[in-house]
Amino acid sequence: MRESRRGPLKSAVPSNVVSPVRRCSRTACGRPAVATLTYVYADSTAVLGPLATYAEPHCYDLCAEHSERLTAPRGWEVVRLLDSSAPARPSGDDLEALANAVREAARPQERAARAGGGGRAADPMEVARRGHLRVLRSPDN
Repeated sequence: MRESRRGPLKSAVPSNVVSPVRRCSRTACGRPAVATLTYVYADSTAVLGPLATYAEPHCYDLCAEHSERLTAPRGWEVVRLLDSSAPARPSGDDLEALANAVREAARPQERAARAGGGGRAADPMEVARRGHLRVLRSPDN
């Protein structure tokens, strides 16, 4: 009886490699970390900010639930830094500006007629206009 040859993945010994996802530092919490907590002892301040680029020995990674429920010791202040990399929600002004731009783009004939009419009076050499380009008469004509 021939023994089958196994590939490297089938014969490999399972390992306890750390997951590439950083986990919450709280005991018995296995949720993914979303924030990093750092204590500034000189100022009696706990700073909670976006997840640090890499794990530091004196910082604590926290999941969303534990970062929201974080309290500091009596007499300490909690400073919560906003995540600037998170996409900002569009404001009403942004949406209105976008709607106006779409409306304006939908009316190219009206805009061209207004710009073309005024442009011909200003420059007699101009025959037509398309966007930012102008068609000019030949100087011989």
